[in-house]
Amino acid sequence: MPSIGVPGLIIILVVALLLFGPSKLPELGRAVGTTLKEFKRATRELTADDSDKSQKEGEDKR
Repeated sequence: MPSIGVPGLIIILVVALLLFGPSKLPELGRAVGTTLKEFKRATRELTADDSDKSQKEGEDKR
């Protein structure tokens, strides 16, 4: 899978600036950051639950 690269990021930022305007970009950036943080937290919780289950199952089989 090819990466976006610097030119692609510049194009995306210019398009976002044209669509949302300079006053909305910081607000949009905060929303994206908050969404990513919540997604990471939920993913960590799910993987922790799975590892806890597998450890308990391993103890039960002994």
